[in-house]
Amino acid sequence: MNADHMTLSKRILSIDILRGLVMIIMALDHTRDFFHIGAMTGDPLNPETTTGMLFFTRWITHFCAPTFVFLSGLSAYLSAQNKTPAQASSFLLKRGLWLIVIEIALITLGLTFNPFYNFIILQVIWAIGFSMIFLALFSRISYKTVLIIGLILVFGHNLFDLFPAPTDTNGGMILKIFFTASGTILPVSSTHLVGVFYAILPWTGVMFVGYGVGACYKKGYAAERRKRNLLIVGLLTIFVFISLRLINIYGDPAPRKEYHDFFKNLLAFFNVSKYPPSLQYTAMTLGPAMLFLAFTENLNNWFTRITAVYGAVPFFYYVLHFYLLHTLLVIVFFATGYTGKDIVQIPFWFRPATFGFGLPIVYSIWFCAVAALYLPCRWFKRYKENHKQWWLRYV
Repeated sequence: MNADHMTLSKRILSIDILRGLVMIIMALDHTRDFFHIGAMTGDPLNPETTTGMLFFTRWITHFCAPTFVFLSGLSAYLSAQNKTPAQASSFLLKRGLWLIVIEIALITLGLTFNPFYNFIILQVIWAIGFSMIFLALFSRISYKTVLIIGLILVFGHNLFDLFPAPTDTNGGMILKIFFTASGTILPVSSTHLVGVFYAILPWTGVMFVGYGVGACYKKGYAAERRKRNLLIVGLLTIFVFISLRLINIYGDPAPRKEYHDFFKNLLAFFNVSKYPPSLQYTAMTLGPAMLFLAFTENLNNWFTRITAVYGAVPFFYYVLHFYLLHTLLVIVFFATGYTGKDIVQIPFWFRPATFGFGLPIVYSIWFCAVAALYLPCRWFKRYKENHKQWWLRYV
């Protein structure tokens, strides 16, 4: 995610390609949220009520957030190679705080279009911001400290499923926000709420692991050795997912359900918890991500060149795509007969629960939105490459 990695990504394209690919797929999930007829009323991952295509549409986007956070940690490691430890820590601290502010002020507005901020939404950018603050602190100790803490968080946070913390106290609520938040709603006043949808520390673990993997990309590290290590770790991670899913005891807050139907059992096998990101979810998504990095290093064709453009300016793309999709939603909202009295909705303005279309239209809107963002992203990528203003390091 960090722009300081651009000089390296020209040599190792797989990082920007993967990052761009997950940014493109991510927009599909948000397009579904805004435009699919069942997005506000049903669970696309429920094997009992979903269809194969609807399940896939939601499931494939599971790869986006963990890969995004993982690559943020990896890029933080690479960025630190060009700084003193104090400089690297200071930058991570400032960028983390800045991301939290941006999540509240800019991204919440893009999501809700509510100028009164009655419902503040804390998602992946808030989790990345806090994780960067923690990374700023622990990276000053040592690289090994970051990696060990990351592995402990990824493998151990599901212990709270076995020994849940009390939530009826302030301390219990803090633990929930840091470890298990899943749609935790915090009242600020009688008219303002905060929705915490991303528990902080499980995502911190993902970022710390990404920071650990960053050592494979440091200067002088042999490409063949990097590919071999990514391949081994990726396969082991997938093995962990399959094993834990079959054992069905630890690693996900909701045990896998058994059905008297092969297709439903297949869907249930891959229906793991994102809120918070369980060990099974993290292993399911990061294993293939590492294999992708192993097999696509220096891959260069028309498709990878396009995806790398999005991957080079992910934060710019991330903010812009919310405003584009929500503006399209407003246009379609009025075009389909809704009026001013229907605007105020929770959580998204201009998004009634009964509004929406089938998946073919959702996919068409998604494709058009991503295509429309290509030229702005390409322009901003070139602007960053040719300008050195301090604020560009934060975008």
